[in-house]
Amino acid sequence: MTNPETRPPISAYIRTKNEARLVAEVVRAALQVAREVIVVDSGSTDDTVRLAEDAGAKVISMDWLGTGKQKRAAEDLCEHPWLLDLDADEVIPAKLAAEIAALFQNGEPAHKIYALRMIIAPPVGEPWRHVDPDHRNKLYDSREIRMPDSAAWDQLDIPSGTQVPKLKTPIIHYAFTDIGFLLTKQERNMTQRAKSAPLKPLWQLRFRMIFGLPVYFLKRYILKGLFLKGAYGFSFAMTIAIGRWLKDVKMYERHHFEKKDGK
Repeated sequence: MTNPETRPPISAYIRTKNEARLVAEVVRAALQVAREVIVVDSGSTDDTVRLAEDAGAKVISMDWLGTGKQKRAAEDLCEHPWLLDLDADEVIPAKLAAEIAALFQNGEPAHKIYALRMIIAPPVGEPWRHVDPDHRNKLYDSREIRMPDSAAWDQLDIPSGTQVPKLKTPIIHYAFTDIGFLLTKQERNMTQRAKSAPLKPLWQLRFRMIFGLPVYFLKRYILKGLFLKGAYGFSFAMTIAIGRWLKDVKMYERHHFEKKDGK
Protein backbone atom coordinates (compact mmCIF):
# COMPACT_ATOMS: atom_id res chain seq x y z
CA MET A 1 0.00 0.00 0.00
CA THR A 2 1.33 3.46 -0.91
CA ASN A 3 2.29 6.12 1.60
CA PRO A 4 -0.88 8.11 2.46
CA GLU A 5 0.94 11.40 1.89
CA THR A 6 1.49 10.49 -1.77
CA ARG A 7 -2.25 10.04 -2.34
CA PRO A 8 -4.68 12.86 -3.14
CA PRO A 9 -6.28 14.70 -0.19
CA ILE A 10 -9.37 12.49 -0.26
CA SER A 11 -11.30 10.90 2.59
CA ALA A 12 -13.49 7.94 1.69
CA TYR A 13 -16.41 7.08 3.95
CA ILE A 14 -18.53 3.95 4.20
CA ARG A 15 -21.67 3.18 6.24
CA THR A 16 -21.85 -0.35 7.57
CA LYS A 17 -23.96 -2.82 9.47
CA ASN A 18 -23.01 -6.49 9.13
CA GLU A 19 -20.98 -5.98 5.95
CA ALA A 20 -18.24 -8.55 6.60
CA ARG A 21 -18.77 -10.04 3.15
CA LEU A 22 -16.82 -7.33 1.28
CA VAL A 23 -15.84 -4.52 3.64
CA ALA A 24 -12.12 -5.40 3.74
CA GLU A 25 -11.87 -5.47 -0.05
CA VAL A 26 -13.76 -2.16 -0.31
CA VAL A 27 -11.46 -0.48 2.23
CA ARG A 28 -8.26 -1.74 0.62
CA ALA A 29 -9.45 -0.67 -2.82
CA ALA A 30 -10.36 2.82 -1.54
CA LEU A 31 -6.92 3.20 0.04
CA GLN A 32 -5.38 3.00 -3.42
CA VAL A 33 -6.40 6.64 -3.84
CA ALA A 34 -7.79 8.00 -0.53
CA ARG A 35 -5.58 9.11 2.34
CA GLU A 36 -8.05 7.75 4.86
CA VAL A 37 -11.15 5.59 4.99
CA ILE A 38 -13.78 6.31 7.63
CA VAL A 39 -16.23 3.51 8.41
CA VAL A 40 -19.36 4.55 10.31
CA ASP A 41 -20.77 1.36 11.80
CA SER A 42 -24.24 1.10 13.29
CA GLY A 43 -24.18 -2.01 15.45
CA SER A 44 -22.59 -4.78 13.40
CA THR A 45 -22.72 -8.18 15.08
CA ASP A 46 -20.43 -9.93 12.58
CA ASP A 47 -16.72 -9.27 11.86
CA THR A 48 -17.29 -5.98 10.01
CA VAL A 49 -15.47 -3.77 12.51
CA ARG A 50 -12.42 -6.00 12.87
CA LEU A 51 -12.10 -6.59 9.14
CA ALA A 52 -12.41 -2.90 8.33
CA GLU A 53 -9.80 -1.92 10.92
CA ASP A 54 -7.41 -4.66 9.78
CA ALA A 55 -7.77 -3.38 6.21
CA GLY A 56 -6.74 0.12 7.30
CA ALA A 57 -9.98 1.97 8.04
CA LYS A 58 -10.83 4.11 11.04
CA VAL A 59 -14.09 2.77 12.48
CA ILE A 60 -16.58 4.95 14.36
CA SER A 61 -19.60 3.37 16.07
CA MET A 62 -22.80 5.38 15.77
CA ASP A 63 -26.52 4.74 16.09
CA TRP A 64 -28.40 4.64 12.80
CA LEU A 65 -29.72 8.12 11.98
CA GLY A 66 -31.23 7.45 8.57
CA THR A 67 -29.64 7.29 5.14
CA GLY A 68 -28.75 10.91 4.43
CA LYS A 69 -28.15 11.86 8.06
CA GLN A 70 -25.69 8.98 8.47
CA LYS A 71 -23.70 10.11 5.44
CA ARG A 72 -23.72 13.70 6.68
CA ALA A 73 -22.36 12.53 10.03
CA ALA A 74 -19.65 10.62 8.17
CA GLU A 75 -18.72 13.77 6.26
CA ASP A 76 -18.09 15.57 9.54
CA LEU A 77 -15.70 12.81 10.67
CA CYS A 78 -13.48 13.10 7.59
CA GLU A 79 -10.16 14.92 7.74
CA HIS A 80 -9.94 16.00 4.11
CA PRO A 81 -12.33 18.25 2.14
CA TRP A 82 -12.53 16.03 -0.92
CA LEU A 83 -14.78 13.05 -0.15
CA LEU A 84 -15.49 9.72 -1.80
CA ASP A 85 -18.90 8.28 -0.92
CA LEU A 86 -18.82 4.47 -0.99
CA ASP A 87 -21.18 1.69 -0.03
CA ALA A 88 -19.75 -1.44 1.57
CA ASP A 89 -20.25 -3.41 -1.65
CA GLU A 90 -18.56 -0.97 -4.08
CA VAL A 91 -14.98 -1.77 -5.11
CA ILE A 92 -12.67 0.73 -6.83
CA PRO A 93 -10.54 -0.94 -9.54
CA ALA A 94 -6.90 0.14 -9.83
CA LYS A 95 -7.60 1.90 -13.14
CA LEU A 96 -10.33 4.03 -11.53
CA ALA A 97 -8.03 4.88 -8.61
CA ALA A 98 -5.44 6.11 -11.13
CA GLU A 99 -8.05 8.17 -12.97
CA ILE A 100 -9.15 9.83 -9.72
CA ALA A 101 -5.55 10.51 -8.70
CA ALA A 102 -4.90 12.16 -12.08
CA LEU A 103 -7.56 14.78 -11.28
CA PHE A 104 -5.32 16.04 -8.46
CA GLN A 105 -2.05 15.89 -10.38
CA ASN A 106 -1.78 19.68 -10.69
CA GLY A 107 -3.60 20.66 -7.51
CA GLU A 108 -7.36 21.02 -7.06
CA PRO A 109 -9.56 19.31 -9.68
CA ALA A 110 -11.22 21.49 -12.29
CA HIS A 111 -14.74 20.68 -11.03
CA LYS A 112 -16.36 20.33 -7.60
CA ILE A 113 -18.07 17.00 -8.18
CA TYR A 114 -17.59 13.92 -10.36
CA ALA A 115 -19.90 11.04 -11.25
CA LEU A 116 -18.82 7.40 -11.33
CA ARG A 117 -20.35 4.78 -13.58
CA MET A 118 -21.79 1.88 -11.59
CA ILE A 119 -21.25 -1.60 -13.02
CA ILE A 120 -23.25 -4.35 -11.31
CA ALA A 121 -21.42 -7.61 -10.65
CA PRO A 122 -24.13 -10.28 -10.32
CA PRO A 123 -23.48 -13.50 -8.37
CA VAL A 124 -23.95 -15.44 -11.63
CA GLY A 125 -21.67 -14.61 -14.56
CA GLU A 126 -19.40 -11.64 -15.32
CA PRO A 127 -19.99 -7.97 -14.37
CA TRP A 128 -22.61 -6.29 -16.53
CA ARG A 129 -20.24 -3.81 -18.18
CA HIS A 130 -22.56 -2.85 -21.02
CA VAL A 131 -25.84 -3.02 -19.12
CA ASP A 132 -27.67 -0.80 -16.64
CA PRO A 133 -25.36 2.23 -17.05
CA ASP A 134 -26.23 4.20 -13.92
CA HIS A 135 -23.98 7.04 -12.80
CA ARG A 136 -23.76 8.21 -9.20
CA ASN A 137 -22.23 11.42 -7.88
CA LYS A 138 -19.53 9.96 -5.66
CA LEU A 139 -16.46 12.23 -5.58
CA TYR A 140 -17.01 15.79 -4.35
CA ASP A 141 -15.64 18.82 -2.53
CA SER A 142 -17.49 19.01 0.78
CA ARG A 143 -16.66 22.71 1.08
CA GLU A 144 -19.12 23.29 -1.76
CA ILE A 145 -21.52 20.33 -1.71
CA ARG A 146 -22.97 18.28 1.14
CA MET A 147 -25.20 15.31 1.69
CA PRO A 148 -28.84 16.12 2.56
CA ASP A 149 -29.85 16.27 6.20
CA SER A 150 -32.52 13.65 5.52
CA ALA A 151 -33.36 10.27 7.01
CA ALA A 152 -34.82 9.01 3.72
CA TRP A 153 -32.62 10.44 0.96
CA ASP A 154 -28.86 10.07 0.62
CA GLN A 155 -27.86 11.61 -2.71
CA LEU A 156 -25.95 14.87 -2.97
CA ASP A 157 -27.67 18.25 -3.05
CA ILE A 158 -26.11 19.73 -6.20
CA PRO A 159 -26.40 23.51 -6.72
CA SER A 160 -28.18 24.56 -9.90
CA GLY A 161 -25.82 25.00 -12.84
CA THR A 162 -23.07 22.80 -11.38
CA GLN A 163 -21.21 20.76 -13.99
CA VAL A 164 -20.81 17.07 -13.13
CA PRO A 165 -18.22 15.34 -15.37
CA LYS A 166 -18.38 11.55 -15.64
CA LEU A 167 -15.23 9.52 -15.07
CA LYS A 168 -14.50 6.87 -17.69
CA THR A 169 -13.55 3.88 -15.54
CA PRO A 170 -16.46 2.19 -13.74
CA ILE A 171 -16.74 1.22 -10.09
CA ILE A 172 -17.76 -2.40 -9.50
CA HIS A 173 -20.95 -2.82 -7.46
CA TYR A 174 -21.40 -6.25 -5.85
CA ALA A 175 -25.00 -5.37 -5.13
CA PHE A 176 -26.39 -8.76 -4.09
CA THR A 177 -25.47 -12.35 -3.32
CA ASP A 178 -28.69 -13.81 -4.74
CA ILE A 179 -32.17 -12.65 -5.72
CA GLY A 180 -33.51 -13.29 -2.21
CA PHE A 181 -30.83 -11.00 -0.77
CA LEU A 182 -31.74 -8.32 -3.31
CA LEU A 183 -35.46 -8.55 -2.56
CA THR A 184 -34.83 -8.25 1.19
CA LYS A 185 -32.57 -5.26 0.58
CA GLN A 186 -35.20 -3.60 -1.61
CA GLU A 187 -37.93 -4.17 0.97
CA ARG A 188 -35.80 -2.67 3.75
CA ASN A 189 -34.79 0.39 1.74
CA MET A 190 -38.25 1.10 0.37
CA THR A 191 -39.85 0.71 3.80
CA GLN A 192 -37.53 3.42 5.13
CA ARG A 193 -38.24 5.72 2.19
CA ALA A 194 -41.99 5.21 2.43
CA LYS A 195 -41.88 6.14 6.12
CA SER A 196 -39.79 9.27 5.66
CA ALA A 197 -40.72 10.72 2.27
CA PRO A 198 -43.53 13.28 1.84
CA LEU A 199 -46.83 11.51 1.25
CA LYS A 200 -48.11 11.42 -2.31
CA PRO A 201 -51.86 11.89 -2.95
CA LEU A 202 -53.99 8.79 -2.51
CA TRP A 203 -55.26 8.87 -6.09
CA GLN A 204 -51.70 8.84 -7.37
CA LEU A 205 -50.72 5.94 -5.13
CA ARG A 206 -53.76 3.91 -6.19
CA PHE A 207 -52.88 4.50 -9.84
CA ARG A 208 -49.27 3.43 -9.29
CA MET A 209 -50.26 0.36 -7.30
CA ILE A 210 -52.40 -0.88 -10.19
CA PHE A 211 -50.36 0.23 -13.20
CA GLY A 212 -46.88 1.02 -11.91
CA LEU A 213 -45.26 -2.42 -11.70
CA PRO A 214 -44.98 -3.10 -15.46
CA VAL A 215 -43.68 0.43 -16.04
CA TYR A 216 -41.00 0.05 -13.36
CA PHE A 217 -40.04 -3.31 -14.84
CA LEU A 218 -39.79 -2.12 -18.44
CA LYS A 219 -37.69 0.90 -17.45
CA ARG A 220 -35.07 -1.49 -16.10
CA TYR A 221 -35.47 -4.35 -18.51
CA ILE A 222 -35.62 -2.36 -21.76
CA LEU A 223 -34.18 1.10 -21.15
CA LYS A 224 -31.31 -0.17 -18.98
CA GLY A 225 -30.55 -3.03 -21.35
CA LEU A 226 -31.13 -5.92 -18.97
CA PHE A 227 -32.88 -7.84 -21.76
CA LEU A 228 -29.34 -8.54 -22.99
CA LYS A 229 -28.69 -10.68 -19.92
CA GLY A 230 -31.30 -13.37 -20.44
CA ALA A 231 -33.33 -14.94 -17.65
CA TYR A 232 -31.15 -13.54 -14.86
CA GLY A 233 -31.38 -10.02 -16.27
CA PHE A 234 -35.17 -10.47 -16.34
CA SER A 235 -35.14 -11.64 -12.70
CA PHE A 236 -33.01 -8.70 -11.60
CA ALA A 237 -35.22 -6.16 -13.39
CA MET A 238 -38.36 -7.70 -11.92
CA THR A 239 -36.95 -7.67 -8.38
CA ILE A 240 -35.99 -4.00 -8.64
CA ALA A 241 -39.45 -3.20 -10.03
CA ILE A 242 -41.17 -5.04 -7.17
CA GLY A 243 -39.11 -3.08 -4.67
CA ARG A 244 -40.15 0.21 -6.28
CA TRP A 245 -43.79 -0.90 -6.34
CA LEU A 246 -43.60 -1.83 -2.65
CA LYS A 247 -42.78 1.78 -1.85
CA ASP A 248 -46.11 2.83 -3.36
CA VAL A 249 -47.99 0.16 -1.41
CA LYS A 250 -46.28 1.04 1.87
CA MET A 251 -46.96 4.73 1.36
CA TYR A 252 -50.62 3.91 0.67
CA GLU A 253 -50.75 1.95 3.93
CA ARG A 254 -49.08 4.86 5.72
CA HIS A 255 -51.94 7.14 4.62
CA HIS A 256 -54.45 4.88 6.34
CA PHE A 257 -52.36 4.16 9.44
CA GLU A 258 -51.79 7.86 10.06
CA LYS A 259 -55.48 8.61 9.52
CA LYS A 260 -56.38 5.87 12.02
CA ASP A 261 -53.93 7.30 14.55
CA GLY A 262 -55.30 10.82 14.03
CA LYS A 263 -52.10 12.29 12.59
